[in-house]
Amino acid sequence: MPTIEGVRSSNAMSASQGTKHDGAHGGSNELPSTFRRMKEAAKQVLPDALFLSLLHKKCIGRYPKLIHPTTFNEQILQRNLRPDPRYVPLTDKIAVREYVGKKLGREHLVPLIAAPEIFTRDVFDRLPSSFVMKANHGSTFVEIVRDKSTTSFEKLKELADRWLSTSFYRVARERHYLSIEPRIFFEKLLLDKQGQIPADFKLHCFGGRTGHPTMYTLLISDRFGNNTHGDVFDENWNVMDVMIGPYTRSPVPPPRPKNLDAVLQAATRLCEDFDYVRVDLYAPDDEVYFGELTFTPGAGVLPFTPDHIDYEWGKLLNSRPGA
Repeated sequence: MPTIEGVRSSNAMSASQGTKHDGAHGGSNELPSTFRRMKEAAKQVLPDALFLSLLHKKCIGRYPKLIHPTTFNEQILQRNLRPDPRYVPLTDKIAVREYVGKKLGREHLVPLIAAPEIFTRDVFDRLPSSFVMKANHGSTFVEIVRDKSTTSFEKLKELADRWLSTSFYRVARERHYLSIEPRIFFEKLLLDKQGQIPADFKLHCFGGRTGHPTMYTLLISDRFGNNTHGDVFDENWNVMDVMIGPYTRSPVPPPRPKNLDAVLQAATRLCEDFDYVRVDLYAPDDEVYFGELTFTPGAGVLPFTPDHIDYEWGKLLNSRPGA
């Protein structure tokens, strides 16, 4: 079954690259290319609610209830269509830094190297030997550079231009992305003491405004490598027989992090203004760094295995109506 990661990658590629390669090989490719263009054009004119219903059916296997939602995904779809105004600055990966700095402390922000109005060769020349290039207006816009000498300004500029030309709203109709002005920015490359990119803690936080949120952590290990896994834990680090999205479980669950309490405290602080939000953190060694806040995870088409988790999390979200 397709996942939103695959759909996002495909749709983002279509949106950013257009049809510049269509017909390049002529002959037998002309008809498929024409069909793809027609299919993409038809998708773009669909009303948001219909588009999301079809996408939900494609990724989850059933049509959603948009009027009286019950599952987690159905309620997230409602957020896509009627986003809280706060989602815009807090989803913007540059603007959110101010909020996190006040809530958690600037020491928990990944050091920002540059956020230029325009990415020029001079900006590239002043970048350190290692860094991460990102875009602020969507997911999957990440390029890790461990050694600057192995890339070039031209390569990164082409990638940046492609990202900037992509309307992330068009990918999965998350309307709050419409108001985010696309920007490229550069952060320090976080590595642990072994020189590895730290695991990604994605903490699904329900009931933050109560002061005692219910939290489930999806820990994604080796996210940018060849041995990626995703393991789900409760607040006591008990592994759950659950898979979220495309991530398969590890053969042996990762051990409890030494700084888990600090991770949970940071997430509790960052979710306290909301009834639900996903808080992404990194915890290399004894440190805790902020990743992002996500109010519409998986765009409301996030597969759960087993499927009943979609309904159980839906009850958690439904019991706390509001933000």
